[in-house]
Amino acid sequence: MKKKIAAVLIVVVLLGILGSSVVVTAEDEYTLVRQFGRISKVVDQPGVSMKIPFVQTTDTYPKQTLLYDLVPSEVITRDKKTMITDSYVLWRISDPMRFAQTLNGSTTNAESRINTSVYNALKNAISSMNQDEVITSRDGELSAMVMERIDASMEQYGIELLMFETKQLDLPEDNKAAVYERMISERDNIAATYTAEGNSEAQVIRNTTDKEVAISISEAEKQAEILIAEGEAEYMRILSEAYDTEEKTEFYSFVRSLDALRSSMTGDEKTVVLSADSPIAQIFGGYTEE
Repeated sequence: MKKKIAAVLIVVVLLGILGSSVVVTAEDEYTLVRQFGRISKVVDQPGVSMKIPFVQTTDTYPKQTLLYDLVPSEVITRDKKTMITDSYVLWRISDPMRFAQTLNGSTTNAESRINTSVYNALKNAISSMNQDEVITSRDGELSAMVMERIDASMEQYGIELLMFETKQLDLPEDNKAAVYERMISERDNIAATYTAEGNSEAQVIRNTTDKEVAISISEAEKQAEILIAEGEAEYMRILSEAYDTEEKTEFYSFVRSLDALRSSMTGDEKTVVLSADSPIAQIFGGYTEE
């Protein structure tokens, strides 16, 4: 009977020793194996591994992405305006050994470091911009500036910051209305400036166009006068050639007299009374005598 009890005890002890020698690492965690307080091994792959019982101990740290929600806080812009920021950070443990050595493996300590670094980076980024620039940089520009300032500082703790985002970036209630009114006024002034510049450019274009049209019309009238003068000169030349003898000249005068007589005979009265010294009477008189 004593032998059976001893055998059972031995089996129990062996099972206990075996159980304390097995290390099970889940998929979403790191396992650090310590020997007399010093880290001897880091298990970063899921599965079963072994350790020396009673000599080595284990700690586990989360491997998944963690969320840290910062407390809303006030920051001051470059133009000395106060704004309220409410943001969050996604982070993970990238180096579990360094994380254990610098932060004692505490996520609370890690979040405290993250809070300080992120707040300082956010404060520095916003203090380098005016209030209206901060408001218009909500679509990623501010987050990128903050990430540039804090990403490298977290490596010393074995932490990697994956994302920084602002949930809310707003004005204090006591001056929100005044700031919005000022921004609306500034936008109206900018719009008025653009309108004035547009009207000025339009007037310049109209003046230039009117000048070009006036020059074109003047040139056209000049060319028309030249053509008329050339036409009249050509007309006179043709007449000169056509009536270059005395007989032709007399015939031309006779034809012109007939035209003048026809023009003077208007209405129903067709009788024309001419004096003896009238050029037309003389032409007809000379013509009759011939």
